[in-house]
Amino acid sequence: MAYSLVLLRHGQSVWNLENVFTGWTDVELSERGIEEARGAGVTMRDAGVAPDFVHTSVLRRAIDTGSLALAEMGRGWIPMRKHWRLNERHYGALQGQNKKSVAEEAGAEQVKIWRRSYEVAPPPLESGDPRHAVNDARYAWMAPDAIPASESLADVLGRVLPYWHDRIVPDLRDDRQVLVAAHGNSLRALVKHLDAIPDDEIASVNIPTGLPLLYRLDADLRPIESEYLGDPAAAAAAAAAVASEAG
Repeated sequence: MAYSLVLLRHGQSVWNLENVFTGWTDVELSERGIEEARGAGVTMRDAGVAPDFVHTSVLRRAIDTGSLALAEMGRGWIPMRKHWRLNERHYGALQGQNKKSVAEEAGAEQVKIWRRSYEVAPPPLESGDPRHAVNDARYAWMAPDAIPASESLADVLGRVLPYWHDRIVPDLRDDRQVLVAAHGNSLRALVKHLDAIPDDEIASVNIPTGLPLLYRLDADLRPIESEYLGDPAAAAAAAAAVASEAG
């Protein structure tokens, strides 16, 4: 038996368009992002993908991507499960800042470490910063010290894995097709786990927006195969564009 899992990074957001660190800031899709989300739905439909459940974050760019894609598949009725554990990596004090401007100030190598390293987190937000998630109603139920002020990719993996094991795996084990509509770094963390990517190699993994990544998993939920649906050249070009965002 092979289990079907599709990972979909949200379409381009308005801050992706402006090349700004987003993290937990709740921004909407750009016009291009809306079209990417719809296009992802068409691509999945044409490939015969028919998800039974969609898991997403509590950020609207991911929620809207999932909804738009499902609408194109005629499956807007399937259950959508939202959880903060699938949120984007928290970029701390970098949130809201232009990536190239930060690179000019701090150096391109430092920004690369902040963006792509496994264990290094960006500078944290101060507790009194209005951008801090303690001020956001969607996290009001959480203990304040459980809400991150910055995260490394290792931190993201640490919060994604419990959700993977407790929520997504049971759906797969029930012989359901699962779509995860989330973010570049929450998906990088999941890809690291699925593909057993070493810590020092994860920096080179880039997830492009709006391109469905299909996994076929064996009985132990290890990959049999994985592929981006659609044009492989377009997927490679989109991943390279993500890698070059900070200049």
